[in-house]
Formats: sequence, structure tokens, C-alpha cells
Amino acid sequence: MYGSKALTLFFAVVSASCAFTPESGNAGTAGTGFTGRGGAGGATPPKPCEGLACRQSTCKTGNCTQPACAGGAVTTLSGKVFDPAGKVPLYNVDVFVPNKPLAAYSDGPGCDTCLNRISGEPVVKAITDAAGNFKLGDATADVPSGANVPLVIQVGKWRREVTIPNVPACADTALSDVNLTRLPRNQSEGHLPKIALTTGGADALECLLRKIGISDSEFTPESGSGRVNFFNGVGGTKSFDAALGGGAFTPVTPWWDSVGNLNKYDMILHSCEGTENPSNKSTAARQALQDYANRGGRVFASHWHNYWFEHGSGTWPGVAVFNHQDDLPIPFTATIDQSFPKGMALAQWLVNVGGSMTLGQLVIRGAQHTIDRVGTGQRWIYSDSPQSIQYLDAQTPIGSSSACGRVVLSDIHVSTGGASANEDDSDPNKPYPTGCVTTELSPQEKTLEFMIFDLSSCVLIIG
Repeated sequence: MYGSKALTLFFAVVSASCAFTPESGNAGTAGTGFTGRGGAGGATPPKPCEGLACRQSTCKTGNCTQPACAGGAVTTLSGKVFDPAGKVPLYNVDVFVPNKPLAAYSDGPGCDTCLNRISGEPVVKAITDAAGNFKLGDATADVPSGANVPLVIQVGKWRREVTIPNVPACADTALSDVNLTRLPRNQSEGHLPKIALTTGGADALECLLRKIGISDSEFTPESGSGRVNFFNGVGGTKSFDAALGGGAFTPVTPWWDSVGNLNKYDMILHSCEGTENPSNKSTAARQALQDYANRGGRVFASHWHNYWFEHGSGTWPGVAVFNHQDDLPIPFTATIDQSFPKGMALAQWLVNVGGSMTLGQLVIRGAQHTIDRVGTGQRWIYSDSPQSIQYLDAQTPIGSSSACGRVVLSDIHVSTGGASANEDDSDPNKPYPTGCVTTELSPQEKTLEFMIFDLSSCVLIIG
């Protein structure tokens, strides 16, 4: 990995090294805007190549150093992007070769739309498919060849920069090293979003984050320097084990009463507390969470944290039709809504990662029933018999044409709360991570992993 100063120097060096100039000829086809390729006979003269663009075989103007490949061949990079653990391939991750230093991130909510998600003026880019695969480079813009080609892997504020030692021209370079194409585990490897996680006695979400590969060094109290800060909710784990410093978690009340506290974070994950617990979710707290989400914050709420929505203000209660019923059977087979592109991708992805044996179906342990159907929210996972919603989301402000934030509501105990000795358990008497006993993701945990990284991703403008 390289820093911004080193990257700046690197780009200066490659810019100065351009020497090959192609013969003049007809103008090229309309370009991507990244390489300065000329248009089809327009009045504006073609922009000369800069930096790594001069090392593309598709380079057309300027001091191009790589001649065009014979027989229509191009230079490509292919591979598969994984979660930080290097175990589960990920969908909808940006992969690109930057031509300028990357912009720094700032913590907290903001309008991270899909139009402004990538910096560094990439010369070539791709997005992973439902199997986590990507291929960079085509006849319009291929991959720069030669030594030390930078590669960026990014989804939302998860970002890792690596260097490919050598990229042969006019051929495909298949990247098979998982440790080269996974997201960062810690700050020494790249950038992670700032996450606040509130614990609860009915859902051990803190164990899930460990299983997806985040390093233990990143889990700290609010006062620590880790990218994931834990807060103590009702019935949940409230401190770290001595091996992780032994610090106590900040109680959720009155911490979550202040939008200023929430605004320090990119994402907030609420673990189910076992009941609604309205006494610890004041009017101020409910308004603070809504204000946070409306500013571009990302929120995941497990089961009884539906209280924030059902008893929220304005448009929040209309996100779903709430109806508190008995828990659903164990196991319970739910349906994945494939009527929209990301729902279709989730169904395909779950089959690819072994989370679903039948396309469009998810077998759940710990399914709840507090939502009958969606209102203004988007249905993701549901049942027709009985009528029930297991996952929904909405962009925030809900119903706005300038939405920048996003909320996800799950009516599932995702990482079940210690019903047996073989399950993860969030318990006040079990300092973190002593309650985390499993190491592999269950099908419903894989679903939440998909949702967490999707929750991190850019927001499409509504309207």
C-alpha cells in the first residue's frame, strides 16, 4: 500500500517517462473521459495522455509508451474481491486503477451519491458481479502495462490500495492471491468506515463483525482509536476482555440522545435488546437518529429496534405496516424479492457463497414477526404465508428527492443470542469477545454481510 505523497511522486515519474508517440491517423471512437481519448472528428482537439494513461495500449494521443496490441488484443486484470477475512466474495465493489492521488475521507454522515463515489481520476474501472468477479480493461480503455500498477478496491468508505508488481502488455493478468484482493482488516491496510455498534441481549452482532474479518485492534470503546466503537445496550455485552484492554462500553443512554454523538460515525448498527425498551429510547434519541440518517448516515436496526421507526416522527412510521405477532417457526424459509436489481443480485450471491441452496430462498433461524408488509420501504426478504417482512430498507430523508442516507430494518435475530452453548452470546457477564464462539458465517449472517457492505455503498438519487 502506498500513501498519497508516494502516489503523487509515482504519478509524476510515470508522466515524465512517456516516450512512444503513435503515428497520426483518424480520430478514435468516443472515449470514456478517463484517458483523454479523442472523439469522432469533434472540434475539441484530443487531450494528450497523462501519467498511467500513457501506458495503456489503447492510448491514442500524447507521449504514449505502449504500442497498440496486435490482433485486437488488450491488457486486462481479472480477479475476485473478498471480505476482510478473505473468505466471502463481495458484490458491487468498485475496482479501479487511479491516475491521481485519492481523496481523503472524513468521518460522519454525508451525501455519498453514486455520482461522486470514486476519486483518483481512474484510467480504467470495473464493478464486481454477484460472484465477486471483476475484469478491468477492454478495447476502449485497457489496463496500463509495466511495473508497479496501483489498484484500488472500494465500497463506500471501505477502501484498500495495493500495487501490482508487473502487468504484462496485451494479455490478461489473473490475480489469484486473496490477500491482494480483499478489503482492509485494519487501518494499517486501508480505510474502514467509522462504525458505532450498540449491543443487545438478543443478537450478538459484535461477533459478526469479527467473523467478516475486522481485526480485534479496531474494536475499542468510544474513547479508543479503533474504527468500531461498542456501546452497551440492554442485556448486551458491556466491556472488553482483559486481552483487549478490559475497557467498559459507554452506555447507550444518554449517548444516543445527541445527534452530535451520532454524527461522529458513518454507520450505526443496533443489536436487538430482546424487547422494545421504550424507556431508553427518548423522544430526543428518536429524533437524533432520524436527523443523523437524514444527513446521510447509515443505520441497521435488528428486530425490536423497529421502535425507532414505528414510534418515529414524520414519514418514519410509514416505512412499514407493523403488527407484533408470535415468532416464526424454526427453521423458517423466506423469499428474496427479485423484482429489483439488487434483490436479484442478493439471491444469486447467496447461492454463489453457499448461503442458499435454492435461488430466491433463505432458510432462517430466529425469524421474527413484527412487520406484515412494507409501506414506503423497499422489500428485500419476505413471506406470503404468513405475511411477514424479514428485511426492508429505505433511503433518507424518506420520500425526499434528495435522499443521501439509508436505513435497513431486519426482523431476524441475525447472530442469535446464546440459546445454546454453540451460539454466539451477547451477555453482560461475557466480556467481548468471550461470547463469540463461532468462526464461520451462517446463511442469515451471510445475508447481513451482504446488507452491511451494501449499506456502506453509495446512494442513488431518487427522482
